[in-house]
Order: sequence, then C-alpha cells, then structure tokens
Amino acid sequence: MDRVSPAAYSGENIPVLDGLTEVLRPAVALYLDLHRHPELSGEERRTAAALGEWLREAGYEVTEGIGGHGVVGVLRNGDGPRVMIRAELDALPMTERTGLPYASEGPVTHACGHDLHLAAVAGAASLLARARENWHGTVVVVGQPAEETLAGARAMLEDGLYERFGRPDTVLAQHTAPLLGGMVAHGYGPMLAGSAGFEAVIHGRAGHAGTPHLAVDPVLTGAAAVLRLQGAVSRESAPTEQVALNVGSFHSGTAGNLVPERASLGITVRALSERALDRMTGSVERIIRAECAASGCPREPEITVVSRSPVTHPDPAATAAVRRAHVELYGPERVAVWPPAMATEDFPLYGDAGASVHGMTGIALSYWMLGTVGPKTWARTPGTAEEKLVALPPNHSPEFAPDVRTALPTGITAMTAAALVWLRTDRSRAETGAAAATGTAPR
Repeated sequence: MDRVSPAAYSGENIPVLDGLTEVLRPAVALYLDLHRHPELSGEERRTAAALGEWLREAGYEVTEGIGGHGVVGVLRNGDGPRVMIRAELDALPMTERTGLPYASEGPVTHACGHDLHLAAVAGAASLLARARENWHGTVVVVGQPAEETLAGARAMLEDGLYERFGRPDTVLAQHTAPLLGGMVAHGYGPMLAGSAGFEAVIHGRAGHAGTPHLAVDPVLTGAAAVLRLQGAVSRESAPTEQVALNVGSFHSGTAGNLVPERASLGITVRALSERALDRMTGSVERIIRAECAASGCPREPEITVVSRSPVTHPDPAATAAVRRAHVELYGPERVAVWPPAMATEDFPLYGDAGASVHGMTGIALSYWMLGTVGPKTWARTPGTAEEKLVALPPNHSPEFAPDVRTALPTGITAMTAAALVWLRTDRSRAETGAAAATGTAPR
C-alpha cells in the first residue's frame, strides 16, 4: 500500500496546543505516580491500567491485554489518516539513586524515561481529544509492554494490533536523551543500532579442584570465549563500521574447591547495519563452538538467540516533515541533529522491518530524541556540549533523572505537533494540494 504523504505543517493547527496548561498538571501527576511505581517487562499491570483510565477519561475507546499488558486507545474523528503514537510501559531491574522525593523504592526504576514517554503521550492524546475541531482522522495510542526485553512490539503485532485497530499511515515515537531540556533532536539515516542477544550454555565435566585433569573446566572455556569474542569487533569488522559486542553476564560454579559442570554467558551484539549484525551473530556462534571444541567439552554448547531488534531507520520524508513542524514550533535553536547511537529499540518492527510479522509495508516511522537535562544541571556540568553528554547520567543509569518541568511540556507538544503533520483539516489539505499544484508548497 502506498504511503500517505505528510502535509506541510500549518499554523492553523497551533490552537490545539492552547489546552496545554490544563493538561500539564494532571500529566505531571501521572508521571510522578508512574515513576514511584515502576514495573518490570511483562509485569506492567498497574501502569497499563493507569494509561487505560487516562485514555477512557479523554474519550478514547480502550482495549487492554494486547500482546501481554499492551493498551490501545482509539479516537476516531472523521475521514483522514490513521496516526499511531507509541510509548512504553516497562522499567528496569535496578535500584534508583537519584535522591528525588518521588524516587521509586526497591530494585526497579524508570531509568530509561518510559514514564516520561507515557506521560507525554497521555498529554498529547488529551490535547488532540480536546480540540477535535482542528483536525480529521484517527488517533491510535499504543502503550507497549516489554520494550526493555525487545519482546513487546512483536507480541502486540502478533496479537493482531494492525488487523484489530487498523493499518496506520504513520507511527510516531520519541525517546529521552541527556540533551538540554526543551530540545528535540532528529536523525537522518540509522538512528539506533540493531541488536541480537544470546544466552550461551557451555557444558563441562564436573570434578575436584585437586584433580582438574579429570574434569573439563567450563569456566576456562567461557573465559577464553569472552576474550576471543572481542576479536570479532577488532578483527572481523571494518574500522568504518559501528559495531559493539558485550558479555554482560558470566555465571558458573558454587564453590572454589570444585570444577563446575556448566557455565552460562549473556552476550549482546549491536550494529548499524543488518549485514554487520548478521556477521557478528555468526561470529558469536562460531567462536563459542570453537572454544568448546578446543577444550574437549563433552557436549555441544547450547546457544539461544533470546532477542533481536532491527536497526532504527526512520522514514526520511516523515522525519523531514516532523522536524519542520518542530522548528516552526520551537525555533531552530531547540531542534538538533542526532548522530547514530548504539542503543537499540524494537520500534522498527512497527514499520517495514516488521513486515514478516504484520504483513504490511509502506508504514512511515518517525522517531526523535527528547531532551531531559534541566538548565541548572546543564550549566554547572563543565565542558562542551559533547563533553556534557559524556559527563551527565545516561539512560540506564541509576542516577538518570529527567527534569520534568522542561522535558514533559516539550514531550507533550512535540508529539502533538508531530501528529498534526498528518491529522490536518479539510481546509489545510485543500490548501496544501493547491500550493503543490502551483509550486508554492511550503518547504
């Protein structure tokens, strides 16, 4: 199916944002509540219920339990494009160390900003619902579970997201980043890496520490594999390629006076091209099997791919259109360019990268970064902008603490303005068509 082209952003839609003052206070309250009560991937019952309640009160038709705890809200407002806006529900398994009065308690925290994403999408959903006279079309709000495990998008799509709620013309998402609060940043080309996650079990032969020659030590085999795997980056990838490999877990044994029977490795590889990612995936399997053979392991290793995500490569035309809208709304000084990063997402599955799952093509994706650093924190952090980015707590840090006063209003208006690029009125559609016919369409 052909893509629906975005309209030129029109100032006539700016009145939709006039309700921000009324929406912002409850959106802040929602954010604080979500931050205090984070839930792990697959356990997002309370978070899903909070989003569902918000959307019902705003006038959306709400369905829960999609692909796990996924939530979908639909607002129909006449004929027009179908715009999907997505946020994530889940948090991370770590203890927060921000010292904030609304910090979470226990070993779970929103250290990746999903609480902010969700509050921003909720605010945008309310703004659009309150000003339906300014746009036509259908808004579909998606609260996605299990993004941190890269399983949630696939689960929702396999549960019939597009079949049940309609094929979207575009899917929009934003993500927190350690930029100055009030800023947004767009990327051209790949924005985020694709990734593959592995669980590798190495089988040895248990024995006594005093007679290691009668055993096969999986710790030694695993250690050799960890070291050898680093060569997959330095010797099997071109210096111009951006690839990364990390062994994030190594578990084996219960005491120092025995040789254990098995060892397990948790491995992640990332790359900014699917070809490089496939090559790295093959390297991981080859190296682990070779080290097991070299050690004389009694059994072949068990290597399981536990997660896979495509490269995040937003649609160029959609990116340009949303960026123009953001420049018009905020001014060019608040709209930056985002370089490719090695973080990863399952968001690409909503587009052509997920065609094998949902069977559809031509769905334009737009994805941008949202600044979260307060002005005082930014000012007192020494160095250039690049040096500040290195020094500030990043996503997935227990010290990650978005400045809600600057980040949330921008998150709400950025998402609303992006949706309005597609959700134009009949009058703006006619004007855009006439301008295009005469060669005077805004650029």
